Parts: sequence; C-alpha cells; structure tokens
Amino acid sequence: MFKALWSLFKKPDTEPPHPVRKAPTAKAKPKVTATRIGELGEHKINIQLEQLPKECKSLSDLLLPNRKSRTGYAQIDHVVISPYCLFVIETKNYNGEIKGGRTDQQWSVSNRFKMYNPLKQNYGHIKTIESVLKGIAAVKLVSMISFTMRCRFSIDPELRKIHSDELVVYDVELSEYISRKLLSLKMGAPEPPISAAQVQVIYDLLVQANIIDPEIRKLHVQRIKENIKKHQ
Repeated sequence: MFKALWSLFKKPDTEPPHPVRKAPTAKAKPKVTATRIGELGEHKINIQLEQLPKECKSLSDLLLPNRKSRTGYAQIDHVVISPYCLFVIETKNYNGEIKGGRTDQQWSVSNRFKMYNPLKQNYGHIKTIESVLKGIAAVKLVSMISFTMRCRFSIDPELRKIHSDELVVYDVELSEYISRKLLSLKMGAPEPPISAAQVQVIYDLLVQANIIDPEIRKLHVQRIKENIKKHQ
C-alpha cells in the first residue's frame, strides 16, 4: 500500500509534453486485519473490566503451568478476583450463529465449522487456577465465555441466566453480567467469603505463577498450531 501511494506522488523520469489530468478516484476503504480486530476486541474487554467495582482486581493474558495440557501450559484471557468469587473469562472472536449446549463436545459457527466447546476449554483453565490456589481456602469460580456482537446465540438458555456458574455473554455486557452475578451472590451471603487481604493474596499468587518469558510463550503458541494441524 505504501509503495502504491508513493508511486502516485513520485515524479517520472521524463514528463510527457502534454500532461493529462486524471479524474480523482475514490480512496479504497482500509481493511481491518485479523490482528487489528483482535486488538479492538481486547480494547472493548478492557473497557468492561475498568467498569467493575473497586473491590475487584483483574488480570489478563495469564500463562500458567498445566501438566494435563498438550502444550504443558494453560493460557487464560482474563481473571476477575472479587470478594465473592473468581470469574475466569475466555474470549472468542467469531462471526455468525453460535450453536451448542453445556455438555456438547463441540459447538458450531453458522453450521460452517466446529470449535471445541469453550466451556470445556475454560474448565481446564479453572482447574489450572485451582492448582495454583490450592494452598488457600477454596473459592468459588465462575466460568464466562465472551463473544463479540458479530455473533448471535443459539445455545442452552441456562447459559444466559445469572444463577448459572457457566455464562455465555457478549463482550459489551461483560461488566453487567459480573455485577449482576455479584449482586446475586451478595443476597445469599451478606458477608463476603473472600476478604480484601485474600483478594490480594490470590492476585499475587496468580501474578507470581504467570509465565512472562517470551520464548516459552512463543513455544506454547507453536505447539497449539502443531496440534491444530494434526487434527485437521
């Protein structure tokens, strides 16, 4: 694109004796690349996380050791730590109709292709977090799957109800669902089961367990791609 634009402004080596004026052409609308779409999606999620109650803490893009995983690690998009529970959030960037049930092995996208049930995927993330936090009192973990507004849901209706501990939401309603879930839990337990000090301890444990080494993260992504190719 840069070379094409540069050629429009660059003077030719020999100018024609009678320059011909060309009619202006409409500029092509810039395309949004997959990477850019991902960045926009993460930005929307970050806005949602910023709207959470002050007593909540959040972490993003955690890479934790997981012996049961094919790659040896579990990559978790977001974790929200509240005085009542932990929200483990998996984000998905699909376009189309999402079909699936709680116990289905696979879900479909517009009946065109399959994806591994994101609730089962997130269950693995939850078990990984539990292993990191095994040294402290048991805490409630709520699984949340966030899709963009480019999707429409044809899923088990229970997954949209606030009493469920497995929730499927749109990215723009993430903070709303978390706030409603916390309100529901507060009604059942006026005293929060997780103290402010424990919230900080959980936060610190997850930060300490998070792998930030770029080479390990690169290897994790490489192994994921290899596993995908094997199953295609």
